Amino acid sequence: MALFLLKRFASLLITLAVASVVVFAVLALLPGNVAQVMLGESATPEAVAALEARLGLDRPAPARYLDWLRGLVTLDFGISHAYDSPIVELVAERLAVTLPLALLAMALTVVLALAAGLYAASRHNRAGDLGVMALSQLGIAVPSFWFGILLVMLFAVKLPWFPSGGFPGWSEDEGGGLWEGLRALALPAVALAVVQAAILARFTRSAVLDVLREDFVRTARAKGLSRRAVLWGHVLRNAMVPVLTVMGLQFANLVTGTVVIENVFSLPGLGRLIFQAIGNRDLPLVQALVMLIAATVITINFVVDVLYAVIDPRLKMVGR
Repeated sequence: MALFLLKRFASLLITLAVASVVVFAVLALLPGNVAQVMLGESATPEAVAALEARLGLDRPAPARYLDWLRGLVTLDFGISHAYDSPIVELVAERLAVTLPLALLAMALTVVLALAAGLYAASRHNRAGDLGVMALSQLGIAVPSFWFGILLVMLFAVKLPWFPSGGFPGWSEDEGGGLWEGLRALALPAVALAVVQAAILARFTRSAVLDVLREDFVRTARAKGLSRRAVLWGHVLRNAMVPVLTVMGLQFANLVTGTVVIENVFSLPGLGRLIFQAIGNRDLPLVQALVMLIAATVITINFVVDVLYAVIDPRLKMVGR
């Protein structure tokens, strides 16, 4: 197990290093004058030169990359040009909205998808199976932002049970609190979860159907175990390896794909921050956010690899 984890961790570090090189090369070595792009065409040569010195653009690219990489390791992403404040503070403030939103949406996705997938597989080619597949196909076809607008019209305008947008904060001193924060994230989380749950339910159904054909399932039933016990205690565990792959990709999509939903619901998360950074031509902030997104996806894939070994110990032997 230790060797398996060591190999996966080494692969994680190498992938992160390659991603950092790509992000730096794409955003920092673009043709043209970066400082001129950030300040606009009307900027004076003196202002451009001052910004170049402030950002270190007058130094060689390898030296700038090493400084930027050192800042990433020490969580010192630099100063935002548009906000004139440390980037790490901006990211931490927005993560307090985006991360709970992604976790809430993922929890709803897993609960809905596993229940629907198991239900459909246990009633293969019957009315329940066909109904779940039809609903999942509809869920895949519906854009999350459009579904979010429908949720606002129904549950915020017609039935004022939830706020239509904005975020009151997690602190009661700010006029919010835990309950008010969860109410503000409820509709966006549902809008995100419906599409992801539809996709995951279809994968769960296919994986469960494959496992149901195995000999050990018939043996478990012959020993007197109920169908429910076999499904939840034996079949689901063996079907989770391919399902975990989709879960990992979906959580990465939920963290990085909240851009549109956060704008629909006016949530001050990373999605809106990315839009604002691009609109403000704040390239240091854009660079840090892109690297954060890449690191999130890579780390989630590493966690999924580790969970593979926990669920199916045979994979540890293959990795040796």
